[in-house]
Amino acid sequence: MLQYLTIPVTPFQQNSSLVWDDQTQQAAVIDPGGDLDVLLGAVQKLGLKLEQIWITHAHVDHAAGTAELAERLGLPIIGPHPDDQFWIDRLEASAQGYGFPPAKAFTPTRWLQDGDTVTLGSHTLQVRHCPGHTPGHVVFYSPEIKRAFVGDVLFAGSIGRTDFPMGNHDDLINAIVQRLWPMGDDTVFISGHGPESTFGRERKSNPYVGGT
Repeated sequence: MLQYLTIPVTPFQQNSSLVWDDQTQQAAVIDPGGDLDVLLGAVQKLGLKLEQIWITHAHVDHAAGTAELAERLGLPIIGPHPDDQFWIDRLEASAQGYGFPPAKAFTPTRWLQDGDTVTLGSHTLQVRHCPGHTPGHVVFYSPEIKRAFVGDVLFAGSIGRTDFPMGNHDDLINAIVQRLWPMGDDTVFISGHGPESTFGRERKSNPYVGGT
């Protein structure tokens, strides 16, 4: 079975998630934005073998710890989509601007495209390109456990901001409707901030995308 644990990190309380195969303990971390010692402490406590870093998008609160973690443990960086190169290049300046610890740009080991897959132990997750919040934002979806790690595309009761550079509101709404809703109303999503919800609940009650 695929397991996960969500751990809020950074002053922005960004939801970083550990995902692992409970048979082999092979694990990935999604969006290590900071507080690496907290994340690695959880890895140790759970007895996991951290093998990969998965990135939904390159905003500072999601990606600031990526380069350091990759260098410290020799881990591959998977994602995001190439269109987020703009934000990767800005990581150092963004960290300074928001008062984060120093951050460095990184070169992903593997860029992701819509329709790709990522593998963890015996488990495969689907990749969906969901631009709008950032142009290269991706989502990781496990049909096996009906869970989607959606970064800042969608929240419980809200959607991702599109007023940052290279944001696009129409693209975001299209991504939610065309890429997320087909995963099913009963799919639980883990967003970049705040509590979990289901796509069905948001389709009914979210003021930004309800009724779509």
